[in-house]
Formats: sequence, structure tokens, C-alpha cells
Amino acid sequence: MVAAMMISPEDVPYEEDVLREPFRLRCWTRYLSAIRSAPLAKRSVIYERALRALPGSYKLWHAYLTELADAARAMPVAHRAHAALNSAFERALAAGMSRMPRVWHMYSSALLDQRLLTRARRALDRAVRSLPVTQHHRMWQLLLRLASLPGCPVPTAIRVLRRHFQFDPAHAEHFIAFLVSAGRWREAADHLAAAVNDDCFVSAKGRTKRQLLLDLCDLLAQHPEEVAGLPVDAILRGSVRRFPDEAGALWTCLAGNYARVGLHGKARDVFEEGVATATTVKDFRLVFEAYLHFENAMIDVELGEHGDAEENTLGQGCWLADRDDGDLALARLERLLERRPELLNRVQLRQNPHDVQAWHARAKLFDEDPARKVATYVEAVKTVDPAKATGKPPPHTLWLAFAKMYEDRGLLDSAREVLRRATQASFKAADHLAAVWCEWAEMELRHHNANRAIELIRQATSEPSLEVRRQVAAGAGEPVVQTKLHRSLKLWCFYADLMETHGSPESTCAVYDRMHELGIITPLLVLRHASLLQEHKRFEDAFRVYERGVRSFKYPHGEAIWAAYLTKFVERHGASKPERVRDLFDDAVRHAPAEKKAAVYMQYARFEEDFGLAKRVLKVYEEAAAAVPGRDKLAVYEAYVARATALFGVLKAREIYHQAILHGGGLPDADARVLCLQFADLEIGLGEAHRARALYVYASGFTDPTAHPDFWRRWNDFEVRHGDECTFREMLRVKRTVAAANAGAGAVAQLAEQVLADDAMEQMDAAVAAPKRPLLACAAQQADHASGFDEQCKRRRLV
Repeated sequence: MVAAMMISPEDVPYEEDVLREPFRLRCWTRYLSAIRSAPLAKRSVIYERALRALPGSYKLWHAYLTELADAARAMPVAHRAHAALNSAFERALAAGMSRMPRVWHMYSSALLDQRLLTRARRALDRAVRSLPVTQHHRMWQLLLRLASLPGCPVPTAIRVLRRHFQFDPAHAEHFIAFLVSAGRWREAADHLAAAVNDDCFVSAKGRTKRQLLLDLCDLLAQHPEEVAGLPVDAILRGSVRRFPDEAGALWTCLAGNYARVGLHGKARDVFEEGVATATTVKDFRLVFEAYLHFENAMIDVELGEHGDAEENTLGQGCWLADRDDGDLALARLERLLERRPELLNRVQLRQNPHDVQAWHARAKLFDEDPARKVATYVEAVKTVDPAKATGKPPPHTLWLAFAKMYEDRGLLDSAREVLRRATQASFKAADHLAAVWCEWAEMELRHHNANRAIELIRQATSEPSLEVRRQVAAGAGEPVVQTKLHRSLKLWCFYADLMETHGSPESTCAVYDRMHELGIITPLLVLRHASLLQEHKRFEDAFRVYERGVRSFKYPHGEAIWAAYLTKFVERHGASKPERVRDLFDDAVRHAPAEKKAAVYMQYARFEEDFGLAKRVLKVYEEAAAAVPGRDKLAVYEAYVARATALFGVLKAREIYHQAILHGGGLPDADARVLCLQFADLEIGLGEAHRARALYVYASGFTDPTAHPDFWRRWNDFEVRHGDECTFREMLRVKRTVAAANAGAGAVAQLAEQVLADDAMEQMDAAVAAPKRPLLACAAQQADHASGFDEQCKRRRLV
């Protein structure tokens, strides 16, 4: 009746279709499409009729339930539309839609929107039982939503999340976070520990095992009573071994756990273990600051309890009353602060046990405690491997400081034993071992045992036997550094100083001779050896030492030896044996490099001036002028001219000037110009103006007026004083000629460069146009052209 009353004329064709074929889905869908703008009540009637005819149609049920849900969503929760929607869902499930996950999802979502948590949980349970396992993941989102609603009981939420965690372990973090928010510390700790220990666990939030571990440690430390029963100590200690980078935070958490349960002594032991095993300064600082805060808190607690005990008069007379806990806590705090440098130094040594500087710093901390200082040095020399030692002081300084400590306390036998063992250590360098022997000898000298010091150095410098060297070569016997000790320059220098102060001249010379034989002597030691012999009037022996030194050292290292040798030899034999001195100077000239020959010749000339003949002086200068390099010739010629003038007059000086300037003296243009001016001044002084003018003309050939105006100014002044109008005009003509020649040479050079560049461009273009033409032919032609152009330029200059 109601359906008939609702039928309109437009619906008649569709009614006839559904009456004619009630079991055909297409007829019902066309009917519903035609009345899509009709009220929900009318469409509900059509849906109900269709579902009575086709109760197993998912398409009809889904469309019907979707429209009902959309309509109910805008209504209050208490509206009857929600009840109708829930009834429709139940009928759909009873009609066979229980295998459709979408229906269950819509039904559960509607119940959750209505806050019907119990019905929603039961509906989800029915859905999980009805659907296959492969489709359960569609329901878990709704289960998580159910568990996260404020009105959901905690046990229900935990059961839901636990089941979801078992189904999908990747969402364990959500479950753990819920347990923490719900105050289920024990279960949260269990699941966190399981996640950290599971090697296959992958965090859905991208967190690392280290972050999860720190969360677990914070949980255990903050709630020790709630997680009672868990092996907190084992978990945290295992975490320290697994993640050593977080050792400081983990030790702090473990100690905090014991402190919160009242086990203060155990907490203090954990702090001590933490600062004693920290391998980085960061971890040490973290544990130490927590330890310091713990002791301050204990002081506050003890002082507070002591104040309360004073107010309580009942226990004042009892001998069991402990009144010293506050003082004991303060003493612990002071002791902890005093130990901080020591503990920090131990951390540095754990980082690098071969840090020599750190061991020295540790020993200095125990200056007031000799026993601990000795123990520190013993541990240091046993621990430090010289091959791996780091830090600025070398490793042998530990042995020396150890021995020095015993010496300062008057325990010489102990100091000697330390140094004896140090001489047997395998140092990296022979100088380190030599320093130990030298320090041992110096200690004996400080206590006036010179003979013992000499015997020690003699023992150190003795060459190892052939058998010992064979054992070292085979990899057995003494360390390699002991076999190299006898060639240590430091040790031999100390030996020489020791013999000079406490030995005889013969023994000292024997030390220097041995250094010569070993090939370790230096120029300074050669000079010291010779000086020692000269002090004892053994001049010939000193000269033999000089001779041996100049044969051993070439220039520049032997320069000081040659200088001292020549000076001392001239002082000793200059007047008595001049031929030997000349032979020595000739030898020095042969061995001197080019840049040092001038100085040797000058010294040779001074010797001849003092002990020889005038002709020999000039001969030396003549040889020097021919032998020295061009840059030193001017100084030699100036000295040559000065001595020749003083000895033989100006005529000899004229010859020298002629030889230097006109006959191939080998002087550079600048030096030749200087000598020309000096020669001209000489001629002017003699009244030979025409000879001076000839020198000016000669020098003008290589003097550019623009580059050297002083020369032309001097010539101008000369003509003003000593010339006439004709000579002055001639000077101006020469000046213009030289200026034009120099300007022409510059223009010719630029022209040559331009011609060569143009030819090169033409040949490159030809090479590009004819790529088969050899490039070598082009280069040869260009070189021939350049050489021909240079010849033309030369001929023009000559003209």
C-alpha cells in the first residue's frame, strides 16, 4: 500500500520492469538511478524491495548502507537514524555480507563514531573471525582507533594492541608508547628490551637500536619499583658492552636505579665503576657530574635527618645514634673533588696508553705521595711502547724522571738500577738511548763520581762485537737501537766534553780521532779538536786535523774549516815556511767553488803583502781576475789597481786598466763602465785629457743615454772643463748616434717579432688549407727566416 501510494507517473515504467523481472539487478539499479533526487525515505523503500528480491547483492547493500551512513553522520548520536543504520548493517551481515571486509569496516566505523565501544569491539572481533587472514590488516586500523579512544578501558586497549603487535611487529613502538602512557612500566620495559635484543627488528619511526636502548634505560631508572623483577643490572651492563659510545648515560641510569630504590652504597659503587671505566672525556664528565649531584643530594638528606634528630629528644642518649653521617658525606664529596684530576688523567690514558705527556702529568699529581708516584712510573715504563709513543716528550723521559725522583731522595742505588734497565729498553731512536746514558753519567758527575761516568760513556760508545751484530741481523739478541748506539753523535759529544774536563789531552784527542774514524764528526767538532791541540802547543797535529777536516767536508760545510786552517797556518808558518803556505792557498783555491774563490784570493794576496814579494802580490791578483766569476771581477780589479798603484805607480795601473777593459777582461758592461770612469779619472789626474776623452768615447758604445744619464752628465762636465767647442759637439754627436742606435735596435727587435708572428700566421693558414703538408717543414722554414733576419740586424748594427 505504502509503495503504491508513493508511485508517481514517472516511476510507472520502472515499476513495470521490476515487477516483470524482480530478480534482475539492472532493473533495480536503473530505477534507483532515476529517483536519485528523491527523498531518502522513498529510496529506502525501493532498496528494501530490491534487497528482498536480491538479498545477496553486494552492490545493492553497499549503496544502501552508504546512503544510510551519510544521512546518519549529520544526525546526533541519539537519533534513530543511527539505530536504523546499525539494524541495516546487522541484516546485511545476516544476508551473507559477512565475507565482505568493506561492510565490516563501514559497520565498525559507524559504531566508533557513535562511541559504542563495546559493540564496536564485538563487531571487530566478529569481523576478524569471519574474514580470511589476508584481509585482517583492514580491521587493525579500526582496532587501533578503538584502543586510542579516551573512553576505551585500559585492559581492552592493551589486549587490542597486544594482538595487533603479534599480528604486525613493525608497530611495536605504538604499543610501547601506549603502555608508557598507561603507566604499564613493566610491560613497556619488557617489550623495549625484546625490540632491542631482536636483530630483525626495524623501527617504523626510523629510530635506531641505540635510541630504543636509551628509552629503556630511562624507563628502568625512572621507575625502579614498577619494573622490579627485571634484571636491570644485567640489561644495563650488557648495553654498556654493546653500545660503548653511550656508556656514560648507561652507567648514570644504572646508578640512578639503585639510588631510587635506596641502595645508596650500590649506587656509589656503580658511579665508581663508571668513572673508572670511562674511555672518553664526554662519558667521564657525564658520570662524574651525576656522581657529584648524587653526593650533594646525600649531604642534603643527611643534614636534614640530623636536624630532625636534634629536634627529637628521645634518641639523644642512645649510643647507637649516628651523628657523623653528615661529616662522612662531606668527606666523601671533598675526596671525590680531589680525585677528579686523577680520574680524568686515567681516562686519557685509557684512550691512549702510550701518551708520554699524560703519564708525566699523572706522576706530577702524586708529588705528595712517593709510593703512588713510584707505582705510576713503574706502570708507565711497563705500558708505554716506544714504537707507539705519542706526545711531545720522547718515551725515554719517563725513565729519566723515574731515576731523578730516586736521586732527589738520595736513593742512588735505586736510580742506578732504573737507568740500567732503561739502557736495555727498546727505544725507537738511538738518540733516546744516548740521552739515558748521558743522564746516567751526569748523575754520577753530580755526585762527584767522574771515573764512573767516564767508564759508563766508554761502555756506551764501545762497538758491539761481530757475534752480536750477527744475532741482530738474524732477528735475535739485543734490540737494533743498542747496536747503533756507538754511532750516536750526541753520546760522542758528551764523551768529548767529559774527557776535556776530566781527562787528559791524549784521551780527548783519542775520542775525536774515533769520531773521525766512525764518520760522525762535524765541522764544529773538527774546529774544537784543532783548537784543543793548539792550546797544548801541538800545532802540527792541529794542522793534520784541519787537513783531515777539509778532506772530509766539502763546501759549504768545510768553509769554516778552510778559513780557520788558512788563518792559523799563516800565523804559524807565514814568515818561516812561505812555500807551504802558498801550496796550501793553491789547494784552497782548487777546492773552493766559484763564488768563494774571490775571498780565498784576497786572503792569499794579504799573505803575500805581509810575507811575500810585490810581484807575487800582483801575480795573485792577476790569477784572481782570471779565475773569479764575472760578478766578482770588479772588486778584484779595484783591489788589483789599488795595490799596483801603491807598489809600482800609475803606469802599472794603466796596464791593468787596459787589460781589464780593452783586452778581454770578462767584465759585464756595468762593471766595465765603472772601470772606464775610474781610468778616465786617473788620466785626468795625470793631465792626459785626450786619453780620458778616448775612454769616454769607448764607454759610450755600451751606455744608453736614457738608461745611464749619470755617465753622460760626467762626460758633459768633463768637456766643459777640459774641452772646446769641437770636442763638445763631437760628444753631442756621439750621444745622438748612440741614442739612435739603441732606439733603432728596439724598433728592429719589435719589427722582427712582428715579422715572425705574421709569417707564423701565414704558415698556419697554409697548413689548414693543405693539411697533408708536414708541420716540421713549416717550423724549419720559420726558423730559417728568423735566423736570416737576425743576420740582417747584426749587419745593420755593425754599419
